[in-house]
Amino acid sequence: MEDAFARSVSEVLEFFAVDPSKGLTDSQVAEHARLYGRNVLPQEQSTPFWRLVLKQFDDLLVKILIASAVVSFLLALMNGETGLSAFVEPSVILMILAANAAVGVITETNAEKALEELRAYQADVATVLRNGCFSILPATDLVPGDIVEVCVGCKIPADMRMIKMLSDHLRVDQAILTGESCSVEKELDSTIATNAVYQDKTNILFSGTVVVAGRAKAVVVGVGSNTAMGSIRDSMLRTEDEVTPLKKKLDEFGTFLAKVIAGICVLVWIVNIGHFRDPAHGGLLRGAIHYFKIAVALAVAAIPEGLPAVVTTCLALGTKRMARLNAIVRSLPSVETLGCTTVICSDKTGTLTTNMMSVSKICVLQSVNHGPIAAQYSVSGTTYAPEGFIFDSNGIQLEIPAQYHSLLHIAMCSALCNESVIQYNPEKRIYEKIGESTEVALRVLAEKIGLPGFDSMPSALNMLSKHERASYCNRYWENQFKKISALEFSRDRKMMSVLCSRKQMDIMLTKGAPESILSRCTTILCNDDGSTVPLTAAIRAELESRFHSFAGKETLRCLALAWKKMPTGQQALSFHDEKELTFIGLVGMLDPPREEVRNAIASCMTAGIRVIVVTGDNKTTAESVCQKIGAFNHLEDFAGHSYTASEFEQLPALQKTMALQRMSLFTRVEPSHKRILVEALQHQNEVVAMTGDGVNDAPALKKADIGIAMGSGTAVAKSASDMVLADDNFTTIIAAVAEGRAIYNNTKQFIRYMISSNIGEVVCIFFAAVLGIPDTLMPVQLLWVNLVTDGLPATAIGFNKQDSDVMKAKPRQ
Repeated sequence: MEDAFARSVSEVLEFFAVDPSKGLTDSQVAEHARLYGRNVLPQEQSTPFWRLVLKQFDDLLVKILIASAVVSFLLALMNGETGLSAFVEPSVILMILAANAAVGVITETNAEKALEELRAYQADVATVLRNGCFSILPATDLVPGDIVEVCVGCKIPADMRMIKMLSDHLRVDQAILTGESCSVEKELDSTIATNAVYQDKTNILFSGTVVVAGRAKAVVVGVGSNTAMGSIRDSMLRTEDEVTPLKKKLDEFGTFLAKVIAGICVLVWIVNIGHFRDPAHGGLLRGAIHYFKIAVALAVAAIPEGLPAVVTTCLALGTKRMARLNAIVRSLPSVETLGCTTVICSDKTGTLTTNMMSVSKICVLQSVNHGPIAAQYSVSGTTYAPEGFIFDSNGIQLEIPAQYHSLLHIAMCSALCNESVIQYNPEKRIYEKIGESTEVALRVLAEKIGLPGFDSMPSALNMLSKHERASYCNRYWENQFKKISALEFSRDRKMMSVLCSRKQMDIMLTKGAPESILSRCTTILCNDDGSTVPLTAAIRAELESRFHSFAGKETLRCLALAWKKMPTGQQALSFHDEKELTFIGLVGMLDPPREEVRNAIASCMTAGIRVIVVTGDNKTTAESVCQKIGAFNHLEDFAGHSYTASEFEQLPALQKTMALQRMSLFTRVEPSHKRILVEALQHQNEVVAMTGDGVNDAPALKKADIGIAMGSGTAVAKSASDMVLADDNFTTIIAAVAEGRAIYNNTKQFIRYMISSNIGEVVCIFFAAVLGIPDTLMPVQLLWVNLVTDGLPATAIGFNKQDSDVMKAKPRQ
């Protein structure tokens, strides 16, 4: 049922004739299995090994080289050569071709692995209601119409329509489909447009995604190939490997060479027809054979037998240099393709940004003579590392942030009203999260604010190990207060509260959406003196203005924090306790751009490479990030440069062509849109590089001229790509492009050198045959030609050093 997201619950249940309280009967299960098939991704028949090997030799230039090897061997035998001497030249040619074929076979085998690895995202079991009873069944036994219950930690076993919420809310991590790091809140609402993308289908649970909060019942609406995961697989199957620019030019060269060789051979033989009867040849037939041998020798001389070896060597050396730049090449020809890249379609989350939510702004109330006013602080640090400082509105760093009352309470609330964990990974040497990104950002903020009463706090913390430092301040607050009760976040309240006790003092700490928190606050905590003042209409308006500024102009994700003293001895919280709160502060967080990305994008523009940011995020947030990294090239008006997927699809054909030439941002996309974008750019003769890390990126990575996966990405994305960035950094792509251009230049110089040498030999033999020069003088002429061609400057051989401005040159096509 493809439009289940746009139908009501009753319509979906009626379509499958299922009772939500009893589930399907055995007879219905059998009938639905016959109609819709099994819940498995079909096993794709792999290409036989022998066929893969033969495919590598289905190339005109390769066929010419094989023919030259055979002819070379036959001529050696005809000249009376025996033993190893007759096999040397043909053996070298065949060994080179075998090595090239091995590289091709390995590349195509890796591409097939991507399809196999998709199955790793399928669930193993599911809790299913059938014949009025719940039971745990293999996920492969599910059929459309089955009623399934899901809870925290469950991997969704099929595409399902929500029918009943069994908790206050349900959140699902569907990053493998959308690429976005934040989990998505699901609901029962059916008022969704028929052209909605995955991100907007909030009542659908997609196969392979994971429940991170809540519990619900849903009805299966798609299994096997008829799921979102199945559509990705089908898209990958429809995608054929793109021919690299170098391969295209070599194919063109092979065709041209074949025509020239054939023409010259026939011409030489025809021109010398009059010499067939020369007595020196011993007759007409022997004369014809003699000049046929000369024509064949001419053909062999014209063929650059070392060309495959030269190209392979250049590319192999390039892969070693690129590996040192953290760019791991999986497909050898992609090294050269990088040098010809004209457009880079870059994923936003994790590539241009750190993929780590971080608090960047804080707003609190300051007490002054004329009454409280809003005071704003900025926070440095863009990762989960507890490293960063607090700055006031004048840019002055706060030496001890915890001595300010509101900041201290923000740290306390961030540490206690929190279910996440941050820890140090010694193997990767990075700080990692467990839990929601927004909660982890609050944990890190608590570490940056520090603790009260420590004048030498920074130096004291620096003495801790990285493992101890990860949550030192958070553990302090957890040791000071005992958590008694909690009210989990719900969609209706949009807030979370915890009840804590400490030395005969009980308090409730709350965090949530600013509009929900402010509506329940009656007082405000002042930052400088710790006093509490009434929340007046003027102060409320000022805070709302700051909130709209954070969320609107700066596109920050905002949370408000509050607290309340509670009667001692209370053992549990209720919704009625969440009122008459004291407002502490407002925090704004974002997934910050990588610091080095702005300069990298500027380098791309200088080099004639266009960067298009592709993301599943909403348009406003993405435009803000693009503005910060310089993707819009200082434009004030983004019209014509920024499109959502739906906006682009609605454009007429001519306007689409014009839009592609100006586009810098493509938002609210799903896997099919990324692939469509790559195809459209390729039709405009662009050489496209696509970056990605999720399962959703795999079809586009495979379709692009060069697919670039992130080192931290999924196995599916890596298998579908040509190159993997070990450090997930966009700047590495720029360094790899520069290396690719140097390799392209070196390869081109090598080919020129080899062709110039062979042309000299061809001209010598041709004129000798045409002018009737005796065979005894032929070696003298060849020696002279070789001396001339071997005297070419070293730069012609391709070992020239590329200057530091290699990225300033326009890409080659």
